[in-house]
Amino acid sequence: MKAGTHMVSSMVLAQLLLLCLLSLSSSSSSQISPFKCPNSSVDIQFPFYIATNSSLTSTPGFAISCRQTGPMILLGGNYSVLSISLLEGYVRVTGQTVYSSQCHNNSQGIIDLTATNYMFSHTQNKFTAVGCDAMAMIRNSSDVVGNTNSTVSRYSGGCVSFCASNGSIISGECSGVGCCQSSVPRGLNKLDLEFTSIRDQLMPPTSAVGSGSTRCSKAFIAEQDSYVFSRHDLYKDLGNLPMVLDWYIQGGNCKEANRSRRTYMCKENSYCYEVEDGAGYRCNCSGGYTGNPYIGCVDIDECNDGNNYPCTHKCINIAGGYNCTCPMGMTGDGKKQGIGNFKIQIPISGGSLGLMAVLIVLGFWTYWIVKKRRLAKQKQRYFLQNGGLLLQQQIFTHQAPARIFTTSELEDATNNFSDDRIVGRGGYGTVYKGILSDQTIVAIKKSKLVDQSQMEQFINELIVLSQIDHKNVVKILGCCLETEVPLLVYEFISNGALFHHLHNTNLVPISWEHRLRIATETASAIANLHLARKVPIIHRDVKSANILIDENYTAKVSDFGASRLVPSNQTHVTTLVQGTLGYLDPEYFYTSQLTEKSDVYSFGVVLVELLTRQKPISYHRQEEGINLASHFTALAQQNRLQEIVDCVVVKEAGMRHVNVVSHLILKCLKLKGEERPRMVEVAIELEALRRLMKQHLSLKSEKALRELMEQQSAEDCQEMQLLQEESGQEKMSNIEPLKLYHRDSASDKCMESSPLLSMDLPW
Repeated sequence: MKAGTHMVSSMVLAQLLLLCLLSLSSSSSSQISPFKCPNSSVDIQFPFYIATNSSLTSTPGFAISCRQTGPMILLGGNYSVLSISLLEGYVRVTGQTVYSSQCHNNSQGIIDLTATNYMFSHTQNKFTAVGCDAMAMIRNSSDVVGNTNSTVSRYSGGCVSFCASNGSIISGECSGVGCCQSSVPRGLNKLDLEFTSIRDQLMPPTSAVGSGSTRCSKAFIAEQDSYVFSRHDLYKDLGNLPMVLDWYIQGGNCKEANRSRRTYMCKENSYCYEVEDGAGYRCNCSGGYTGNPYIGCVDIDECNDGNNYPCTHKCINIAGGYNCTCPMGMTGDGKKQGIGNFKIQIPISGGSLGLMAVLIVLGFWTYWIVKKRRLAKQKQRYFLQNGGLLLQQQIFTHQAPARIFTTSELEDATNNFSDDRIVGRGGYGTVYKGILSDQTIVAIKKSKLVDQSQMEQFINELIVLSQIDHKNVVKILGCCLETEVPLLVYEFISNGALFHHLHNTNLVPISWEHRLRIATETASAIANLHLARKVPIIHRDVKSANILIDENYTAKVSDFGASRLVPSNQTHVTTLVQGTLGYLDPEYFYTSQLTEKSDVYSFGVVLVELLTRQKPISYHRQEEGINLASHFTALAQQNRLQEIVDCVVVKEAGMRHVNVVSHLILKCLKLKGEERPRMVEVAIELEALRRLMKQHLSLKSEKALRELMEQQSAEDCQEMQLLQEESGQEKMSNIEPLKLYHRDSASDKCMESSPLLSMDLPW
């Protein structure tokens, strides 16, 4: 359906849903009965007065149509009104489900509310996509690329849904397998959907798999919790689903609207408040008043509601509130929920005051003791629940260096987990900077959740990782088990993540020499994990954000939250797919079999980042290049790498060196894991490349120095010639020749070179 057929113009709205009368006679009742569609079988009371007399002035933008089936809202389609909230400013509707389908040719595609007083509620709706190969995106706008006719879309939200097989789809769950959900963007008043195939992004088009049914996808916006996914929804129309629209009054913010009393909608005894997304404003009754703020609020007689407004003696109603009186000889506010009544003069002896003070102190002391014991019991319960006894036993058995920290130690180290100590946030938790009592600086990871059924595996992995002693692996110092979710303590790395240094345009680019060293050290660390003597470890989430660098640009592999231990007698483990889009191994994605070659693929993507300084997934690139790995592979096959390689790398190393590195990257990015090299082989090749790079830089330095010395020699010759002309040869004979020294390669001793004017340079 064309987008233009959904445009809603405020000029064609016939009847009005919000305000009615700008003037009412003083004799009229201030409490006007709500409107109801006549002859309607649906009993819905509207909180707005709807004008039926053409002589009355009303607010444009809220049109409904009364049908036999009930009230309908006009938004480019017929939507039945389910309910309207005057206080919270929303309307619930149902009708043709606003959805777009990738394959059924029945897409509604776009609904445009930009010319109306409505927008999609981001708090009460959910964006949902259903399909086995769907990256459903909410398109925000499109930009033309250069002087071409092609466009690049910009997006404000979306989600990814996939399924490798029908057996992996579970009805009732919408977590990414067959169905996915995400929040609706704030201020969304135009729904324009676009689909992208995940398989086309992860693999070249010739390698994409899937039948027509698996590539058939749909997406829509519906009220939160109104849709329950079923595997049968992949093959049928979803019917009508409710959704929630926030309404508001157009006309700027409250200050701007209040300048024109003729169009200002908040009537007497009400106040204006601005819509969260800045689109307009709404009205509400002031404190002590009730009713319709768009017509005029009336005073609440609190004295008639003794349950909610209780007085100890006598209630007196006043405009916008009430007062309670006190009996003779008493003072206070007279309210049961306030100060109440007390005698004006109450003589108290010194002994009574002392006893009262003792009782207060005793009460506080008792409360403190009870609270402290309760907290200690809770810590002990969490400690046992999180496998504390097992960890103590493992530390004793394996003589592991892991330390068990207490909650109070880490609270003191992080200033009670203050926000100003946060140094990073990720998908698995928040990382704080802490300073222990011995002034050791540490990083403390506070995870979001933990699987209690996997607690024994968590303890085993913690013991294994704590015994890894590699200079390029962030060392785990210990953990705290006295909280609901265990806290992990690592050594602190001061210079942040490699991702930040590569993609922050405000920073000076890292030299290729440093990048190559970071790549070599990272490969060595991952290879060490794969070849661990006791139990090999697969990282499973290798990416530039998980590679930390210190002030000397030394690489440190971190974040083992997704890591898995692989028994020495197995080549792979079968597990739920986990990782980061853009770095994820396609073979692991489709087979769910995790091998050490999965880390090799992810590391290959990191090498591409180092070579190009481009992000793994970017919608700013042309559509065929959203996935960096696929884009790099395609350019390499076409001998067009100069279009994507960072100019800093080309200037330092040259294209011949770039081609050698690219050859290694292409081996790491092979679609079949068996065709990729092992990580230890990658580390060896990178070390060899690093040595060649050192020689290359050394030769460049020697050449530059030689050119400088030759230039200086020529300048000295001219200067001596000038002295000869001015002073004569006799004075020149008294000038000692300039001496140079160099280090003899055979004897490794410092030798005197020939005078500068007649010497042969040792290079």
